[in-house]
Amino acid sequence: MRTFERAKIDRMKKAHRTTSPSPLVKAVVLGMQEVKAKDIVHLDLRGVPGAVCDHFIICHGGSPTQVEAIARSVERFTQQLMHEKPWHVEGKENAGWVLLDYVDVVAHVFLRDVRTHFGLDQLWADAARISYDNVA
Repeated sequence: MRTFERAKIDRMKKAHRTTSPSPLVKAVVLGMQEVKAKDIVHLDLRGVPGAVCDHFIICHGGSPTQVEAIARSVERFTQQLMHEKPWHVEGKENAGWVLLDYVDVVAHVFLRDVRTHFGLDQLWADAARISYDNVA
C-alpha cells in the first residue's frame, strides 16, 4: 500500500474513534439542553487535519428568541460549572447564528433554516460525531 494511502487510512481511524467528551463540552451541551435546543451534535475534530479547534458543538432553535436564550444558557452553564467565559462571541445582534468561542471548544447556535443553509454538520464529515437526544 502506498504511503499516502496508509496515512489517509490512519487519519480516518483516528477521526472515527469515540472518546468521552471533555467537561467543557458537557457544560456546553447541558446549557443547550436546558433551553431545549434541537439536534445537538458534538463533532470531535482532534483527528481532523487542519481543524480550527478540538470540538464543535452545533444545535438550533426555533426562533431568534430561543437562539438568544440557548446562547445565554451556554454562557451561564460554562461559567457556573467550569468557571469559563467565551473568548469571543459573534452573532448575538441578529440571532441567526451565534458562535461562542472557548478556544478549544466552539459552540454554534443556529436558527433551523440558517443551519440547513450552511451545512456545518456535513462540512466536517471526517470528525467523530456524537448526537444527543432532543429534550422534550
